[in-house]
Amino acid sequence: MKEQLLKKISDKSIAAGVVGLGYVGLPLAVEIARAGFKTTGFDLLDDKVSKVNNGENYISDVNSETLKALTADGMLKATTDFSRIAEMDFIAICVPTPLDTHQQPDLSYIEHSSIQIAEYLKKDTMVVLESTTFPGTTSDIVRPILEKGSGLVCGKDFYLAFSPERVDPGNVHYKTHNTPKVVGAIGQDAEDVIKTMYESFLEGGVYPVSSPAIAEMEKILENTYRNINIGLINEMAMLCDRMKINIWEVIEAARTKPYGFQAFYPGPGLGGHCIPLDPYYLSWKVREYAFHTSMIETSMMINDRMPEYCVQRIANILNEFSKSLKGSDILVLGVAYKADIDDCRESPAIRVINVLRKKGANVRFYDPYVKEYHDKGVTYTGETELSRSLLSDSDITVITTAHTCIDYNIVQQYARFVFDTRNAMKDVKERNNIELL
Repeated sequence: MKEQLLKKISDKSIAAGVVGLGYVGLPLAVEIARAGFKTTGFDLLDDKVSKVNNGENYISDVNSETLKALTADGMLKATTDFSRIAEMDFIAICVPTPLDTHQQPDLSYIEHSSIQIAEYLKKDTMVVLESTTFPGTTSDIVRPILEKGSGLVCGKDFYLAFSPERVDPGNVHYKTHNTPKVVGAIGQDAEDVIKTMYESFLEGGVYPVSSPAIAEMEKILENTYRNINIGLINEMAMLCDRMKINIWEVIEAARTKPYGFQAFYPGPGLGGHCIPLDPYYLSWKVREYAFHTSMIETSMMINDRMPEYCVQRIANILNEFSKSLKGSDILVLGVAYKADIDDCRESPAIRVINVLRKKGANVRFYDPYVKEYHDKGVTYTGETELSRSLLSDSDITVITTAHTCIDYNIVQQYARFVFDTRNAMKDVKERNNIELL
């Protein structure tokens, strides 16, 4: 099995499948196809499948012309028909792993995908889970489902590994093709073939580890590291506000140290799929071991309360102008979770808006990348342009996403007052109507 797969990788005859065509799956499928492997994307949503097959791009990190060329050449196709799993030699699972209403991991997407794959899994196939999850998922959940559903034996009839996705939407330097890949496989043969497969279409290199659990924990560490450090800087920001010290200037001064310090910046909370969620996977899992992740949980609490803290700061500013939060007209600039992208997943800006509305404020938003967003079954539509009247008619303008395409000099000139939670207006010279987080 091993030698046969290595040969098929070498001569590009591997048939590759990617389950889940979202922010992780579609870029991965494009890279595999671009390297010369015929690739099939699997998704339950007809809309995504139709768009891929028509060469229509819906992911900002994917080059639209590349996608169009690959689909036109027949190198990349998409389907909702999971029976075609039987044709695949390599299968990557890239499905969501959200939290449920009790902040516990929801593995239903992984489990459902594994059941569908198991039904059609053939011998001599590589299966890799890329969805972020807690240690033990690949070996203790995915493996038994695949073995029971297919009647095949892991390591003997098929190969299994975990390789965490590393996607940073909007990053201009690191994309799927040039970001190093960690692979934790079950058995040496699985490591050899899966490592070789990734090396055949990725330029960033592959770093093998001894087990799927190591790779799963490594991914949790990456994002928990960021969560903790952002929690630290958010707490420092709250302290500095009380002490009337500019936290942004403090950070820039600290950055001059050439060792031992990495800059993190405060904001209205955490967004995206990974950093706000991954620590919850770990804190849930460690209960099995009677262990309490006190530092991690503290950072989560700090970051989770930042939207409410920002609303309190907004109320305090309005109070200085003898206005109450209730009934005030508030303009929010940016609902994407980070600058220069259209991704609203877990966006703290939306939480800020929700709290403002709950307290009776009249909220409008403008985001050049997001025309509308959906929250709890409701669609909210943004303003079509950042006009002078929109700024001047608002009692306060709140910057929650630092999009670089916005002219912040115009914002300063026409806004009555600006609460800048991202230091987006750092280069604006006139600052009499600006307050920083």
